[in-house]
Amino acid sequence: MAQQGTIATEHMDGPAAVHAEEAFKLIYAEAFAEPPYNETEDDVAAAFRRFPVQARNGTFRAALARTEDGEPIGMAYGHPLGPDTVWWDELIEPVPDDMRREDGHRTFGLMELAVRGPWRGQGVARRLHTTLLDAVGAERVLLNVHPASKAASAAYRAWGYRKIGEARPRGEGAELHDVMLLDLR
Repeated sequence: MAQQGTIATEHMDGPAAVHAEEAFKLIYAEAFAEPPYNETEDDVAAAFRRFPVQARNGTFRAALARTEDGEPIGMAYGHPLGPDTVWWDELIEPVPDDMRREDGHRTFGLMELAVRGPWRGQGVARRLHTTLLDAVGAERVLLNVHPASKAASAAYRAWGYRKIGEARPRGEGAELHDVMLLDLR
């Protein structure tokens, strides 16, 4: 556990993340209920029906931030993209074959990163991002971000991400998202 001030960030593998699922769910539900996401209880329930399945992937990694009294305040998780990933297929405009080549190690897919409202603007998201990626060993990180989420987009750009296209994530009625890539080399 890496502690900075009164906030601790913990790196987790899949089984540990499943054990802490209620903390992840609390953060997710609160953060993504807000605009532009406007996720409902049903959306959260659907996301957390997938969570244990995602966490069973042997390469799944997560980070969880808590206050010193144990209150969950932020989370991040994802896994390296395998050769059969569909992430690249969701792009509206195709990218070169060399960019989309995956081998299960090259690219870490950052699936979620969220911090509860009262703790935003304090560097918690950056600490979660660093904690998560410190244990990954990938060449790059790929993520989707809602373009109307100005704070998230600005943070990712400040951390070195660049927009490489737009995608419509799987799911009925999904809105276009910006696809961003961070080179870790």
